Amino acid sequence: MFTSLFSAVADLAEHLADLLEPVFHGASTAAAIVLFTALVRLAVHPLSRQAARGQKAQARLRPQLAALREKHGKDSKALQKAIMELHAAEKVSPFSGCLPSLLQMPAFFLLYHLFSSARIGGEANGLLGHTLFQAPLGGRWTDALGHGGVFGAQGLVYLALFAIVAAVATFNYRRTKRQMAANPVVVPGAQEDAPTAAAMGAMNKFMPLLSFATLFTVAVVPLAAALYVVTSTTWTAVERAFLYRDMVPAPAALAAAA
Repeated sequence: MFTSLFSAVADLAEHLADLLEPVFHGASTAAAIVLFTALVRLAVHPLSRQAARGQKAQARLRPQLAALREKHGKDSKALQKAIMELHAAEKVSPFSGCLPSLLQMPAFFLLYHLFSSARIGGEANGLLGHTLFQAPLGGRWTDALGHGGVFGAQGLVYLALFAIVAAVATFNYRRTKRQMAANPVVVPGAQEDAPTAAAMGAMNKFMPLLSFATLFTVAVVPLAAALYVVTSTTWTAVERAFLYRDMVPAPAALAAAA
C-alpha cells in the first residue's frame, strides 16, 4: 500500500516537473515541489480559516471565561466543566488550530521518504538525480558543505533557504509577540498556582522563538523536504497575517496602551 502511494507521488512529481520544464528548465523538479506544497496548503486552507474563526471566538469569550474563573474559584473540576460547556454552546473547539499542521505532516513525510530512498516501487529512484542549482534534491546541507563548503555552488542554495527562513521567522516572532501581548493566554488555576504561572510565563517567552527551529529542520532533511518546509512556512506566515490581521494591533497602538 505504502509502496504504491510513494510511486504515485513520485509519478505526480515527475509529471509536474515535465509541465514546468519549459519555464524552469533544470530546476523544474524543485519548482514542482514548491507547486505541490502550494496545492497541499490550498487544500487545507479552509481548515486554516476555520481555525482562525475558532481563535477569534476564543478571544471574544475571554470575558466570559474570566467570569467563570471568578465564579468557580479553586474548584478546577467545576471550572473545566463550565469551560467545556461554554465552548460547546458557542461551537468553539480549542484544538481547531492544530488540524492544518497535522494534515500537512503526511505530505512532508512523503517527500522526505521519496528523496531519501534509493529505490521506489522496485526501481531506481530517478528523482534523486534532479538538482536545484547543482544541489541534489536528495542531498543535505552536510553534503553541500563537502562539495565546495558554505559558499560553494551547493552551499549557496542552502544559504538562500536559511535567509528566507530567518526572514519569515523574524516576521513571525514580532507578530507573535504582539499577538500574545494583546491576547494573553490564561490557564485555569494558574493565578493561584505560582509554579504553573511561572511555567506559563516561560512558555510565553519561548513560543515566539519556535519559528527559528525551522532552520534546524532545513539543515538536516533532504533538500526536497527542505523546499517543502520553506514554502509551507512562508505560506503560513502570509496566511496568518491575512487571517489574523484584526487580532494583532499595530506596534504604535500597543505602545499607547502601555
